[in-house]
Amino acid sequence: MKFSAFVLLASVASSLASPHNILGGRIIPASDKDELKAIGAYHQKYPDRRTVTIRPSRNENDDVSDDFLWGIQQANYGGRLLLEKDKTYVIGKKLDLTFLNDIEVQLEGELKFTNNITYWQANNFYYSFQKSITFWRWGGEDIKIFGKGTMNGNGQKWYDEFSGSQILDPDNTFYRPILFVTDNATRVSVEGITQLNSPCWTNFLIRTDDVSFDDVYIHAFSTNASVDAANTDGFDSLIVDNFRVTNVRVDNGDDCFSPKPNTSNIFVQNLWCNNSHGVSMGSIGEYSGEYDFIENAYMENLTLLNGQNGARLKAWAGPDVGYGRMTNITYRNVEIQNTDSPIVLDQCYFDINSTECAEYPSQVNITNVIFDNIWGTSSGKEGEIVVDLTCSPNAVCSNINLSRINLTSPDGGSEIICDNIEGSIGVNCTSTSS
Repeated sequence: MKFSAFVLLASVASSLASPHNILGGRIIPASDKDELKAIGAYHQKYPDRRTVTIRPSRNENDDVSDDFLWGIQQANYGGRLLLEKDKTYVIGKKLDLTFLNDIEVQLEGELKFTNNITYWQANNFYYSFQKSITFWRWGGEDIKIFGKGTMNGNGQKWYDEFSGSQILDPDNTFYRPILFVTDNATRVSVEGITQLNSPCWTNFLIRTDDVSFDDVYIHAFSTNASVDAANTDGFDSLIVDNFRVTNVRVDNGDDCFSPKPNTSNIFVQNLWCNNSHGVSMGSIGEYSGEYDFIENAYMENLTLLNGQNGARLKAWAGPDVGYGRMTNITYRNVEIQNTDSPIVLDQCYFDINSTECAEYPSQVNITNVIFDNIWGTSSGKEGEIVVDLTCSPNAVCSNINLSRINLTSPDGGSEIICDNIEGSIGVNCTSTSS
């Protein structure tokens, strides 16, 4: 895989734990089946393994980061770390977990990050792509995380203090951690858990091959009525191949699913999104001189409710942006309800006016896109427009096909806009430039 320069700027640091036993830590052999069942380590789907347990936190300030790292080290190479039901494990130090090989983490309790903003803004892993930081990063191969527990980003204080700022503002310096990051990882699976209140994006997958999420619930909400849980994307990716999301529910404050540059072979099935900015391809084409792509994405059986966007393709325009392609993208069997823009191609991203977009149009080509069997309602915010496919005059948009579209606005209208699209899109549409 080609590594972009901005990814390689990730800071390098490691967290070390003492090799000797941690107080309260246990290692239970796979042969001790009675004890494994007694502590909740038995799982129908996964055979018994050498299982490690660590002590839980005694209170909100009892940081067990060193214990957790010790548990990961002991479970590495064929074992399992069990985080027990009804117990909380507070993480208050950054952790570099990029040494993993054949490990399972069974999360039945709660992993909860501290909300010490001063600490985390000074101690994190930084990625120059959209100025991203994270509490920890996971890397290596054959990594399984499963269970019925919760990974809690403890985001409310972050939402409150970030209020009024914008993540893509070039002057923004208030960085917020991403809840779960993989970097240089192969064969990663996450199953069954809840991901709660990430301070920023929920999942960011970087230089990762063969990653899957199944039966995961992502929820980000603010208890302060005047403050949003901003930028809490469900899924983002950068340089990723073979990316699967199935049977997942997302209730958040930004994109539900949003693969970013150089992501390929995407499969999404049975995804439910509420209050989101949609199932978006991109954005791509942000960085000057960088060639980005998203290709081979198949998404079916989606439910998109109460959002800004439904099915969306987005690419950057403006001075000093990049270029690239989106190709072989399919949205099929999609219910969209009460959504501002049910189907949209946005090539004037991010936050630039029409004059600037016309002067510096996007250079991302969009080809071979299918929207099939999509039904529901818009919110009416865009009047009667339910589909807006506006391609940049500087790019190629071809072989874009709509079929079995049954979308209406609240007053019953269903206008479809198509500008600068080569050839027929399969349905009658209106060009605003004609």
